[in-house]
Amino acid sequence: MKNVMIALGLIVALSAFHFASNNFVWSKTIHDFGELKLNEPATAEFEFENSSEFPIIIVSAKGSCGCTIADYTKGEIQPGEKGSVSATYNAAKLGSFQKSVTVQPSIGEPIKLLIKGEVVE
Repeated sequence: MKNVMIALGLIVALSAFHFASNNFVWSKTIHDFGELKLNEPATAEFEFENSSEFPIIIVSAKGSCGCTIADYTKGEIQPGEKGSVSATYNAAKLGSFQKSVTVQPSIGEPIKLLIKGEVVE
């Protein structure tokens, strides 16, 4: 009986986890800068809404390399509230680029946000 109760508790917990992760809604997950001028950093904003029944916290947001710096809404984002993640690309190298920011929410799987474009003189 004890094992059955543990199993049911685990199923309920996993169901709540899955439900909440599906309700972390982004306005976009890809941003195309087009052409950027060399050595002129550019920032993309990625907005999201917590449409779950639970508070969400962004635990971390990390760029895929040192050329991309991420910032994010700090603290709890309550159900129905909005937050954002920004990605700033330094544009220090000529040519095409595609970089990512990995966002780790307190509920659900990590999310990859992409930025891309071409640095020109």
